[in-house]
Amino acid sequence: MKWVEISATLMQSGVLSGSRDDDLELPYLSAYLDSVGSNFCHGHSPVSLDVQFLQFSLFQIRSKLFRQLGGVFKELLPKEEYFSQALYTFDIGQNDLSAGNKLNLATEQVKAYIPDVLGQFSNVIKGVYGKGGRSFWIHNTGPLGCLPYMLDRYPMKPAQMDEFGCAKPFNEVAQYFNRKLKDTVEGLREELPEAAITYVDVYAVKYTLISHAQKYGFEHGVIACCGHGGKYNFNNRKRCGATKRVNGTEIVVAESCKDPSVRIIWDGIHYTEAANNWIFQQIVNGSFSDPPTSLNRAYYSNSSIHPLQLIH
Repeated sequence: MKWVEISATLMQSGVLSGSRDDDLELPYLSAYLDSVGSNFCHGHSPVSLDVQFLQFSLFQIRSKLFRQLGGVFKELLPKEEYFSQALYTFDIGQNDLSAGNKLNLATEQVKAYIPDVLGQFSNVIKGVYGKGGRSFWIHNTGPLGCLPYMLDRYPMKPAQMDEFGCAKPFNEVAQYFNRKLKDTVEGLREELPEAAITYVDVYAVKYTLISHAQKYGFEHGVIACCGHGGKYNFNNRKRCGATKRVNGTEIVVAESCKDPSVRIIWDGIHYTEAANNWIFQQIVNGSFSDPPTSLNRAYYSNSSIHPLQLIH
């Protein structure tokens, strides 16, 4: 099964209030319409892509239906026109590629299924477009070979490591994926002439941060902040927050480091809040985008509303 994180900011009136993502105070999505008391105007949900598209389709239908009921629903759910005025963001690749490693697939075998992953991705973009979506902000995948999760579970020979402690084979596959993703985006631009599709090179930003951690005020580029033991402070059986019982008392054995604000990797898989904020600062102005479009201009040019920034 292919995985991707999809975000959709159903943009209401307002402006980009600041460059920092936390200034915008956008929460994660609540459980999908289990309670219409939740606010679904923005957020993200890391579930399989086909399921997310189905949820999106149902959400679009149900929003219109529930808003017609009036009352509280009118305030909680987006107007029908918001779906065509939204900025849809996709952060794709990490789980797709690491899934192959879990199955002990060779590098060439992982590369072989990438067209299938991107074919599904392309179909979903077309599906959102068919339902009125016109603005897309697409992140490529980061340097997988720099994640403690990969480094600990799949040890490499010294010759396979780069000077910054990252595994070159995993990063090469990630870069291969990104080249194919960019080709896919270019194809989508031709097929969907009314869409504004921005490709964001998150890989370059993340690798720059990890490889020059101290330059940017961080420490230990490839060592997890929250974890338990080992070279990378990561143990797959004792992940961040893991506990054990000692003399009848449950204690945490995989704890956070003292200062997450100077660390890049949080739990061996995800980046810290501080690192994500730094990454956002680099990409928000369009310096790593193709075309070089800032976030507040990445939405469909014909939209009459102002975009709100979203959290990926």
